[in-house]
Amino acid sequence: MSIDLRPAVARVLVVDDEPDILELLELALLRMGLQVERATNVREALQQLDSKQFSLCLTDMRLPDGDGIEVVRHIAAHHADVPVAVITAHGNMENAVSVLKSGAFDYLSKPVSLEQLRTLVKAALKLPQSPTPVREGVRMLLGNSPAMEKVRDLIERVARSQAPVHISGESGSGKELAARLIVEKSARRDQPFVAVNCGAIPETLMESEFFGYRKGAFTGAEKDREGFFQAANGGTLFLDEIADLPLSMQVKLLRAIQEKKVRKVGATEEESVDVRIISATHHSLTERVQQGKFRQDLYYRLNVISLPMPPLREMRDDIAEVASQLLIRLRSGENVEFSPDALQELTRYDFPGNVRELENIIERALALCSNGIITPADLQLIQSGIGTEMDTHKSTLPEYLDKIEREAILEALRKTNFNRTAAAKVLGVTFRVLRYRMARLNITEKDG
Repeated sequence: MSIDLRPAVARVLVVDDEPDILELLELALLRMGLQVERATNVREALQQLDSKQFSLCLTDMRLPDGDGIEVVRHIAAHHADVPVAVITAHGNMENAVSVLKSGAFDYLSKPVSLEQLRTLVKAALKLPQSPTPVREGVRMLLGNSPAMEKVRDLIERVARSQAPVHISGESGSGKELAARLIVEKSARRDQPFVAVNCGAIPETLMESEFFGYRKGAFTGAEKDREGFFQAANGGTLFLDEIADLPLSMQVKLLRAIQEKKVRKVGATEEESVDVRIISATHHSLTERVQQGKFRQDLYYRLNVISLPMPPLREMRDDIAEVASQLLIRLRSGENVEFSPDALQELTRYDFPGNVRELENIIERALALCSNGIITPADLQLIQSGIGTEMDTHKSTLPEYLDKIEREAILEALRKTNFNRTAAAKVLGVTFRVLRYRMARLNITEKDG
């Protein structure tokens, strides 16, 4: 039987050598009903940490006998259940990123905003003391290969931080699922999760979509509207295909992340937002930076914690198990199984579309199979559309899927004489979604 030695009232260690900052922080924390202990240098901080139980540590970056990273590293090595936040000089993003990489929960910039301080403290005190079980119905990452176990371990660790995470990997490798699992195991799991496909938003609409707008800000702005940042306030903003952001928007995004504030289009004042950023792309951001297509400072800010998702072909020993688990989920209670030959066929296939393609193959096989057995013929891997057509035309999976989407949209538009409202109904999407996709795929009436 384990005994919880933590105090009944949460105790916070504040480390700073400036009396006025210590007093300000202590007063704010006491008003939140917390106990406060002080330390004025690294040595005192480490002694306090090793002799008492704390629920949170706040430390300045510059201290007389060292810096805040020493405190962060000590906590990471000896008191991993204690979240630590670092106070950095205003505008010093290099320090902020360094402390996050070292294991800090979050950071605050000077002069300290009491509103941001209270938000940070509340989030830190909500962190679970032990690994959080995934709730029933939440999809899991499948496979037991060393590569996938490494992903799961990293998800567990980054879930206890506010640091931005960048998830890389091929299309269909489970990047959004990994992002959702990070949130599921974090203190933000009951807060909003807003997923944005950066490649699906026309450049002219990006600022208003991300930050919102005031009534009258532009033609058609008939009322105030919240943006993605406001919708995700208190939770997580998942920016998928981040490499597709135009440079003009990258500047605005960088400022929003650094300042933790946004300004609606047409507004005169900024508003604070508490949002954790998780980004993803199938492109190499390093290459995009080298090509001048992605800002290095934004890359540095997003890629604080890197989470690479392995392609399915590099987990070949897992393919049979992953396929079997997907079949159980997709067969809707029917008694359907793979034949041994079908499983062997799957393990030999390279899956350019990764797990997403495997799901599509199984769904098709369920429709084609008979007598409850999926055979190699039901898989249609040899003449299957994605694998063969991509090889023939030397295209990537996103290019192939864009081609299919473009053809479907054009067909609906032609059937409705390019009436976009009617075409959206035919396609089963909203007018707004259709407008986005037409702009992304450069579809105009000339294409009809």
